[in-house]
Amino acid sequence: MKKVSLFGSALVALVALTACGGSGGSGGADENKLTAWAWNINIPVLEEAAEQFAEDNPGFELEIVEVGTPDVYQRITTGLQANGQGLPDIMLVEDDRVQGYLSNFQDAFLDISEYGFLDDHNDKFPDFKTELLTVDGGVYGFPFDAGPAGVFYRTDLFEEAGIDAEQIETWDDFIEAGQTLRDELDVAMTGIDIANDDGVYRMMLNQQGTFYFDENEEINLDSEESIKAMEVVQRLHQDGLNENLVGWDAWLTGLANGSVATAPTGAWLTGSLTEQAPDLAGNWGVFPLPAMEADGNRASNLGGSNYMISANTEQPELAYDFMEYFATTDDVQLTAMENGLFPSLNTIYDDPIFTEPVAYFGDQAIWEMFAGMMDDIPAVNYTGNYSIARDETETAQSDAAGGADVTDVMTRAAEQLQNRMN
Repeated sequence: MKKVSLFGSALVALVALTACGGSGGSGGADENKLTAWAWNINIPVLEEAAEQFAEDNPGFELEIVEVGTPDVYQRITTGLQANGQGLPDIMLVEDDRVQGYLSNFQDAFLDISEYGFLDDHNDKFPDFKTELLTVDGGVYGFPFDAGPAGVFYRTDLFEEAGIDAEQIETWDDFIEAGQTLRDELDVAMTGIDIANDDGVYRMMLNQQGTFYFDENEEINLDSEESIKAMEVVQRLHQDGLNENLVGWDAWLTGLANGSVATAPTGAWLTGSLTEQAPDLAGNWGVFPLPAMEADGNRASNLGGSNYMISANTEQPELAYDFMEYFATTDDVQLTAMENGLFPSLNTIYDDPIFTEPVAYFGDQAIWEMFAGMMDDIPAVNYTGNYSIARDETETAQSDAAGGADVTDVMTRAAEQLQNRMN
């Protein structure tokens, strides 16, 4: 199976935008061949699925063009602006990008409800994934992986400091435990990149059933829920419980060397931890995200992606059949899990792998914990203004971490966002 890299080649980029794949062409497409854009650990999953699909569809070929983020979104946007010219048949799109594309280019994507996807498979996926892809009754993509959130933590450091993770039920409890960790071991509780990553804040919004925007696409940055979430980040930083680790590599290093004891994040961190810190096997555990108040919701999501089909594809039925197979076949989704992704397909949650103890995490059945959260994760209204909203919240997070009044900074962030949207 052929893989083509688009990195660093203007010539290949030009070809990709004018004649890549089976869509936007002028005929002569191979009737049994599709092209897909994807990246990283998604590629071996696609390859395995294509091989399995070909067993019942002799001659089927999937050409995978490896394009990483953010390049892939620049190329997708360019193709959409050119009425679909140059787009592949199939493209991987992360959750936070979907609504932006659908709000501006809805007709550029294949409505898979016309092929019966909702009727046949809607109950196999959590609502927060299917709602993301649904517009005016149409469905414009196949749910793939998700990022159910939890708190990854160093069990050895917690034990040394006398902290019982099972007693951490709220963010107040989390902060109290962080103070103990600071005082006893001089270790930070979190490693939030204050100026560049508002992921912890976003998870707290999500668990409260809201986001940057409410269900009516109204700006929500100055809401009670938003202020509560940002106050938690401020307290973590102002109390000396957060080490400001700038960038992905610094964050993983801090987790690996023990300068930071926890990582509130999505389930996808498991693969990075086991690869980056294999010597810490048995010293990591996971507990559910703390609630905002006693008995509050502890389910949230960070990350995830979907596959979308170009409406310009010359092989719509073949593209649908393959992606339906990909998205709803247990073996394929278990392959995804083996590659470090957490599938949205709930029919696999009864597989023995979900109850098996994971040695790296002290024989904890972490997959069962994550699967149990999926139906409780609220849907998110990203809207087409997600990127500028995130930009404003990260600025606000920096100000709040510096000691500014949270209500003031979030009110200002809401005003700034409104100005940028006008």
